[in-house]
Amino acid sequence: MRILLTNDDGIHAEGLAALERIAARLSDDVWVCAPEAERSGASRALTLTDPIRVKQYGPQRFSTTGTPTDCVMLGISEVVKGARPDLVLSGVNRGVNLAEDVTMSGTVAGAIEAMAMGVPGIALSQGGFYDGQTGYACAEVYAPGIVKRLLEVGWPDGVIMNLNFPAGGPEKVKEVEVTRQGFRDAHVRMAEKRTDLRGREYFWVGYRQERSKPDEGTDLRAFYDGKISVTPLHIDLTHAESVHKLRGVLGGAPPKA
Repeated sequence: MRILLTNDDGIHAEGLAALERIAARLSDDVWVCAPEAERSGASRALTLTDPIRVKQYGPQRFSTTGTPTDCVMLGISEVVKGARPDLVLSGVNRGVNLAEDVTMSGTVAGAIEAMAMGVPGIALSQGGFYDGQTGYACAEVYAPGIVKRLLEVGWPDGVIMNLNFPAGGPEKVKEVEVTRQGFRDAHVRMAEKRTDLRGREYFWVGYRQERSKPDEGTDLRAFYDGKISVTPLHIDLTHAESVHKLRGVLGGAPPKA
């Protein structure tokens, strides 16, 4: 099996090194194509107005100046020589990608771009860092077995798998749960205004995550309960209930003002 790795934390991230160790337990044909710098929150952005430069670090290890989506697109079409990858693994992200955050995640986007190009994609994220945790032990212990099992059973072409590993050591994990995407009821976004040494204003944008009360069966609930969450995701964002309702009032000839 030929595996392509990417991430959004950058080519030098500890999580990517952890992912390389995970992939080495699955195959001896592993390629890396990751951003040169951190591109967290890049979602599915493509670099369309600037050139993308590729740097080689080893026989099968590359970085690009682009986004995670750029890396997967170039990795599959240009960087990986010979046969196309059989699998793309994206991560291991420093911090979880849960609930509506998946729409902003460059880690998830890497797996989505693989799916769009006809290659199975899996996103992997490790929680606990905002609670003082260090390292990716939980993901490293359990990801190889979960990935193997997922590949055995398979999943539809238009779907990716989003894996989130809970905070704490691997000895604390007692369960894997297949979940659905949840939604936060407490998520504070912030923009802090500062002034540089020349008197010009600038902003640092960030957010503070607060514990919510998610429903059972969601990715958030599983993470709060110390479980490994496995969520099948797809990119059909259509709200079916609204489609049905609007067809009754807006279908047919276009209305005139």
